[in-house]
Amino acid sequence: MQVSEIQRRLTELGANAAHRDRVLRHWVQAIPLSQGRRALEHYLPLAVREALPALMAELQGLARLRSQHPGEDGSARLLVDLADGQMVESVLLLREGLCVSSQLGCAVGCRFCMTGRDGLLRQLTSGEIVAQVALARTLRPVKKVVFMGMGEPAHNLDNVLEAIALLGTVGNIGHKNLVFSTVGDPRAFERLMEVGGGAVKPALALSLHTSKPALREQLLPRAPRLTPAELVEAGERYARASGYPVQYQWTLLDGINDGEDELDGIVALLKGKYGVLNMIPYNSVPELPYVRPSWDKARDIARRLHQRGVLTKLRDSAGQDVDGGCGQLRARAEQGRRRRGREIPITPAENAQKPQ
Repeated sequence: MQVSEIQRRLTELGANAAHRDRVLRHWVQAIPLSQGRRALEHYLPLAVREALPALMAELQGLARLRSQHPGEDGSARLLVDLADGQMVESVLLLREGLCVSSQLGCAVGCRFCMTGRDGLLRQLTSGEIVAQVALARTLRPVKKVVFMGMGEPAHNLDNVLEAIALLGTVGNIGHKNLVFSTVGDPRAFERLMEVGGGAVKPALALSLHTSKPALREQLLPRAPRLTPAELVEAGERYARASGYPVQYQWTLLDGINDGEDELDGIVALLKGKYGVLNMIPYNSVPELPYVRPSWDKARDIARRLHQRGVLTKLRDSAGQDVDGGCGQLRARAEQGRRRRGREIPITPAENAQKPQ
């Protein structure tokens, strides 16, 4: 179910652009059909009105809440059922934000992430991505959407950019509050300025994690072979073109990327750049060998980088107390489903979408 397919179906029913936007606005903003300045019976063509109940039920079925896990920090992890029985994760963030997934699984295989352990199972459609926002808005207001959940958005560009185009128009999300996160695929840099025909300019977050090329290849084994310096150079070009500072993401791993040499490398890479460094202490996972540094250590690193001219924000991964790291909720649910003997197999059509 692509956004473009929904629009095509509405067009075939006699809807014009304004009619299509009205229907999509009700869906993505979670607005009841009975609300609006003009009643639908006085606005939409008859064929659209007759098809609308079934269509809205279909759209709402793209993402259904399986379980909600509130965190002590005010965030909430959502385990979401897709129409084919698979599951993804979304996160309700503080200050009316939402983190969405763009893939089922991930092909990058970051060593410290649960999502990529099983590889890529399939792409999410643009409709399934938008449906996570529509679902979240039935629970609380959403004014910011970050593509930092399960998956690598640059590996699903068509669907992600189509979703961003809708969210930045009828979805009523400010462009700088649509944050495209990537490990640094060159294709993403080429296409981000073209979203919605250039009408929507999302902000950019780049997963940096280290200033050392060799260590980056170890931590992100299947990411594009861009060095940290090349990644920052590409990010700087986009930042200047879009007018938004790049958010450089750095997951702090105790004893791995938090030493003096890394601080020197960060200063060399980012001082004077149009960006901000988001440092996030690792969300420990029992199955993985990495360790979260102490909060005092993380705070000291951020303070010292500030003193050396790098704008640094120390952030805590939302929902530390509720299996917060990407992929953990789904992994626990899948383990339980396997124990009950009800594992849902991947269909041949889904398997065909895996990268070769």
